[in-house]
Amino acid sequence: MGSPVLTPLGLTEAERVELVALASRRSTAQALAQRARIVLACAAGDRNKAVAARLGLDRQTVGKWRQRFVEQRLDGLRDEPRTGAPRTIADARIEAVIVRTLETLPPDATHWSSRGMAKASGLSVSTVQRIWRAFGLQPHRLETFKLSSDPDFVAKVRDVVGLYVSPPEHAIVLCVDEKSQIQALDRSQPLLPRRPGQPARRTHDYKRHGTTSLFAALDIVTGKVIGKCFSRHRAAEFRKFLDVIEASVPKTLDVHLVMDNYATHKTPLIRNWLVRRPRWHVHLTPTSASWLNQVERFFAALTDKKIRRGAHRSVAQLTTDIAAFIAAHNAEPKPFRWTKSADDILASIERFCVYNASAT
Repeated sequence: MGSPVLTPLGLTEAERVELVALASRRSTAQALAQRARIVLACAAGDRNKAVAARLGLDRQTVGKWRQRFVEQRLDGLRDEPRTGAPRTIADARIEAVIVRTLETLPPDATHWSSRGMAKASGLSVSTVQRIWRAFGLQPHRLETFKLSSDPDFVAKVRDVVGLYVSPPEHAIVLCVDEKSQIQALDRSQPLLPRRPGQPARRTHDYKRHGTTSLFAALDIVTGKVIGKCFSRHRAAEFRKFLDVIEASVPKTLDVHLVMDNYATHKTPLIRNWLVRRPRWHVHLTPTSASWLNQVERFFAALTDKKIRRGAHRSVAQLTTDIAAFIAAHNAEPKPFRWTKSADDILASIERFCVYNASAT
């Protein structure tokens, strides 16, 4: 008795690409990956017995999945829905929970809790939590945003980002800003040391010993920082800081200054100082867009590594620590790499605005 005639599989290119992708899985869906390897081997022209011997399977198994593929193509390789207990919650009730979560507020709170929603919907707390988890709902979370209303927003973004992405030759690009009102705080009691299994501990209350303001300029190419602390935060102090920058930058280089339009930066004192120095070029960031100024990233590192957990018994001690941090940073500077183009930034803002306009 001869061997039965096998139906050719006749793979399309799209099916072959999909089967190769399924067969290459190493850690998940191994049953599906094995079925894909069976079909690929059969499509090469091998008979069921040869495929079974090569893959270490039973010949009936190979024949089953060959026939399933002939009849149902790729869909035939996937498991059919298994029988089990019927669902006890209808789609309409699930939809009602989602709509209530997104479009209503509880009478006694600003957002829904799982227990409050369970009571209002007549479901269990765990059921509400599963529904929220399945649809990515997190009513307890809140994020903030601020869109700039600057009429020259687009032009300023392109101007500043252009400097970051392609700095001009024979020039230095400095991001300048102030971190004002840095408090010299000391805890009311000494800090308790760390122990295995226990973090360092400090008292929640503190004593204030005055404030200082840090003026800083970040070189976007080298990552070095020019910084100086002043007791006050006025145009007079900013003018003095510009003198510090002027003395630090070689006379042969143009200076491109990236800063915001804070009132301190626009006084006649500052404008006259800049007008008398033609090698200085000012580039303003849009209003409510401090994220565009790279020196803000340095301020974040200073806060995280030195100020937030520091204890200072005087302003002098605080300014000494800030100066030491800047010196250590400049000893091994590392510039912040700007990766977003102006088009990417504007497209992202456009998507945000379009989405929220459609949602409202």
